[in-house]
Amino acid sequence: MNVSELKAKQGKVDITLQIMKKDEPREFTKFGMVGKVCNCLAKDDSGQIKITLWNDQVDQVQEGNTIQISNGYVSEYQGELQLSTGKFGKLDIVQ
Repeated sequence: MNVSELKAKQGKVDITLQIMKKDEPREFTKFGMVGKVCNCLAKDDSGQIKITLWNDQVDQVQEGNTIQISNGYVSEYQGELQLSTGKFGKLDIVQ
């Protein structure tokens, strides 16, 4: 699958991307638990997309990494597509 094929509310996304830019992580508290979230800009040959990293993924992923997302989910925020692993997806570092 390529970035150019992604649509809002799309699930079961399997894609390989290169991380171009990683924003500063920020902490949040939900249901009394502290977590981390971070946005990244990633690309493939067909385009770019924003990726949302959660908790352990924030420390796992660095700029320049190639990542593979399995069973990811595409959402839309302020008119911009965002990709994350969602509840059931998986993120692996390819290199």
